[in-house]
Amino acid sequence: MSLEPSVGGGATVMARSFPTNRGGLCRKGWTAADLLTSPHRLTTPLVRAGKGGPLLEASWDEALDRAAEGLLAAQRHGGPDAVAVFGGGGLTNEKAYAVGKFARVALRTSQVDYNGRFCMSSAATAANKAFGLDRGLPFPVEDIAAADCLLLVGSNVAETMPPFMSHLARQREAGGCQIVIDPRRTPTASAADLHLQPQPGTDLALANGLLHLALAEGYLDEAYVETRTTGFREVRAAVASWWPARVERVTGVSEPDLRRAVRMLGMAGSAMVLTARGAEQHSHGVDTVLAFINLSLALGLPGRPASGWGCLTGQGNGQGGREHGQKADQLPGYRSISDPAARAHVAAVWGVDPADLPGPGRSAYELLSALGTDGGPSALLLLGSNPVVSAPNARHVAGALSSLSCLVVADLVLSETARLADVVLPTAQWAEEDGTMTNLEGRILLRRKAMVPPAGVRTDLDVLAGLAERLGCPTGFPTDPAEVYAELRRASAGGTADYSGISLERLEAGEALYWPCPSEDHPGTPRLFADRFPTADGRARFFAVDQPEPTEPVDEEFPLHLTTGRVALQYQSGAQTRRVAALEEAAPHAFVELHPFLAERLGVEDGERVRVSTRRGEAWLRARVTESIRPDTVFVPFHWAGKQRANSLTDPQLDPMSKMPSFKVCAARLDRLVSEAAR
Repeated sequence: MSLEPSVGGGATVMARSFPTNRGGLCRKGWTAADLLTSPHRLTTPLVRAGKGGPLLEASWDEALDRAAEGLLAAQRHGGPDAVAVFGGGGLTNEKAYAVGKFARVALRTSQVDYNGRFCMSSAATAANKAFGLDRGLPFPVEDIAAADCLLLVGSNVAETMPPFMSHLARQREAGGCQIVIDPRRTPTASAADLHLQPQPGTDLALANGLLHLALAEGYLDEAYVETRTTGFREVRAAVASWWPARVERVTGVSEPDLRRAVRMLGMAGSAMVLTARGAEQHSHGVDTVLAFINLSLALGLPGRPASGWGCLTGQGNGQGGREHGQKADQLPGYRSISDPAARAHVAAVWGVDPADLPGPGRSAYELLSALGTDGGPSALLLLGSNPVVSAPNARHVAGALSSLSCLVVADLVLSETARLADVVLPTAQWAEEDGTMTNLEGRILLRRKAMVPPAGVRTDLDVLAGLAERLGCPTGFPTDPAEVYAELRRASAGGTADYSGISLERLEAGEALYWPCPSEDHPGTPRLFADRFPTADGRARFFAVDQPEPTEPVDEEFPLHLTTGRVALQYQSGAQTRRVAALEEAAPHAFVELHPFLAERLGVEDGERVRVSTRRGEAWLRARVTESIRPDTVFVPFHWAGKQRANSLTDPQLDPMSKMPSFKVCAARLDRLVSEAAR
């Protein structure tokens, strides 16, 4: 998108044709400029007057001094790890890089992670295990239109990424077919040729069943498996017991639909398997993604034209945000913080001793849960996130944040998390600063400043520089995004996500550059895996995985499966979109979807307020009766706060490898609210 000035000093969003969106925007995009001049914007720092007192306006010097004093006091009492930093997947590459550097150099803390851990971490872990590299799509998004068959797993792009639907439309117009796996009959599923509607949490069994049938019906690409992969023998043995009748019993997907799906994939000249949050946000999300990667490898898809496996990323900079060091276990360039060579390289760029860099810290939910506990951080700096709404078991997280000796939040509005802070720092928005972002294809995008921030507002880079100076690091934290990006390029050089050859000048000239790009005369890498995989032997790896027992099975007290997700007119925690009048008017409150059979059994009418409960809490929601959901399942969107908060309900059980919480399934019950006050 681009901006043009409008009457009254604001701006108007203008569509701009680009390969990923083809000139299209969702309604959130069209209204994005409304927040630039919103009365909800923060334009002066706020400092809390005493413990439990109100937030009062303050000067920037007073606010930064107070923040630095609080962080230093925590470290004097508890050591470097007494302070934590929590970032966001929507930050630019420069800011994500600066957040990780600030934590490790200015604070010397290992306690840094970000909200992207709640989005793509399971797919990223699986891709690194199977292919040796994680890039959302290892091919340009435009390739999707050329695929003969698409399998979308746990993705509702019609509502979460509406412009993406143009690629699906082009694929269908070219004669391609589409399969969607989702417990709900979403608009995306309704547009597909085949909808598989499994019980939430059983996608892994479904993937194993599809692979079982693919082998039984002769669709194995034996030459590809023999020459380009390892580990297939163990996978063949693992899926042998997933015969169609068993898969139908576990998942609820009928045997005829299973066979039809396999034939659509197996008979296609080219095919893609695309996973998203529905498959990934589970306590076994990595294994689930690996199961679908196994299917794609057995069919010989990765590295072939118009074929492969890919992950549909969720946040604006979901790819770049996880590449440059704001994850607990990572350094810039997608390097491991435990790798001595990686530590030496990045330390040299930062001008510090490698021994002074901390090791890996806690992952996002582990970090948030540890706040204020014995041995956990007592102070937190938070940028670009609203975990009071977005984290699982959110009531517990809100309590942990409230217990801190010092909470510093940098944000553009007074979010639910900012309301708990001791210091709130007003920061610039997307149109008010330069920077780069990396989209789901691994393509680096240049974003230019279109407007001057309101008086009293600073950028996140300014915030980090001001704090670093007060913490004793007077140099090393520039505020010019171009200077930060130049340093990022050096730090990423030689890493998996190598940006060293992607200069701002090349981006300004309009070059389409995908990492890895190791030199300025390198064309970039739009398509991966054509000749080899970036593993030690150049082969992709199969992993034998199996459907686990549910971490929280339904029972008499909690007899329903609860799943969560997005709606088209709100975004993430809703901190911004709930403050845009047009979006709030169109989607003012949360709801719970339930099937007419369930509604009839419970005596619930459409539009009635009901209570959804789990072992962690409850939410009061409006009933939306629809045949699009399974009778044993209810769905709640997660964009709202307070009594409508979906994440008061969700299960914080973590995937052992990715540390992804189990957002997509837990046991729940639904009750009518009989009192008039509740209605």
